[in-house]
Amino acid sequence: MSVDFSKLESHLKTRSYVEGYTPSQADVAVFKAISSAPDASANPNVARWYSHIKSYESEFVSLSGSSSAGEAFLGGAAKAAAPEKAEEDDDEVDLFGSDDEEDAEAERIKAERVAAYNAKKANKPKAAAKSVVTFEVKPWDDETDMAELEKAVRSIEMEGLVWGASKLVPIGYGIKKLQITLVVEDELVSLDELQEKVAELEDYVQSSDIAAMQKL
Repeated sequence: MSVDFSKLESHLKTRSYVEGYTPSQADVAVFKAISSAPDASANPNVARWYSHIKSYESEFVSLSGSSSAGEAFLGGAAKAAAPEKAEEDDDEVDLFGSDDEEDAEAERIKAERVAAYNAKKANKPKAAAKSVVTFEVKPWDDETDMAELEKAVRSIEMEGLVWGASKLVPIGYGIKKLQITLVVEDELVSLDELQEKVAELEDYVQSSDIAAMQKL
């Protein structure tokens, strides 16, 4: 079954995965439909995603989720019609009603609705912008104690930084890199500063890299 690369490229411009914030069966379904590594010059975001998902190839069977979300990017997948909106959003207010009469009473009601709507919007608390980041740390060699390396990395504390799940990914010659997920508040955490702090762990760390990043 062919893959709609144009649709997938557009989707992955602002996302790290086909669905959700971690690899899932949806990624596996699309990955398996691609016969060879995508052309990075034509589809850079697909190529990045393909390389990242390939590192999970040995874990495909155990990944969670359903493949159904991936079917939207396959050539043979049926396109579902957009469902009718069942009900109005809580934030939506009928500002003008259905009465066309422009008498004084109608104008008064309209003004009250506009004022109530604006007050409701103004009082809504703004959620802090956050991002999910896949962070990779490479050791010096195969003799580096990866448990101590991870312990040192997780000891870094910054306001707005939350460390998540991690795993070791082979990169050749018996060397494994640490791949760890973290959530950051965009206004509080500088990823450049975080990488500088990781670089200070020079007994363990050769380099670090931002493998993927997605807005929450």
